[in-house]
Amino acid sequence: MTAGHRLTSRILLFDESGRVLLFRTKAPDTSGFSRWITPGGGVDPGENHAQAAVRELFEETGLVADSVGDPVWNHDFDVVWDAADHSTGHAEFYVHTTGNFEPVNTNWTPEEHVDVEASRWWSLAELESTSEPFEPAELPALVRTHLPAQQLPPQHLPPK
Repeated sequence: MTAGHRLTSRILLFDESGRVLLFRTKAPDTSGFSRWITPGGGVDPGENHAQAAVRELFEETGLVADSVGDPVWNHDFDVVWDAADHSTGHAEFYVHTTGNFEPVNTNWTPEEHVDVEASRWWSLAELESTSEPFEPAELPALVRTHLPAQQLPPQHLPPK
């Protein structure tokens, strides 16, 4: 692995039913391990995190958004994949809500055409009960926290 630090922007993309879009991708590792992650990717030179989030949203899904607002969460992480091009990273997470649609791969990079194995809209209940791996580990809590209020299960609505 090459030493280096990578800035990334990720999007919690909700549909009108409160489901979140995730991609199953192969890790940059000789193991071929795959896990579910949110749309997003690296911040390019000259971009800020919000601009990268808008660009990545379009590139990975085909969805055009004017803005993704302010980041709702961030974290620094170590990269453990043996074939990664960086050893640490910093991710800023954004929230965007849209109508349900099928993502398109028209603007994917050549690497994404190899690494992305599937996409799927997940309900919070499905995400909380799955045995399939996902990243970051905090993803279910992030989805629960940022799920549009009208989509929260009744026991999770704030008191009136």
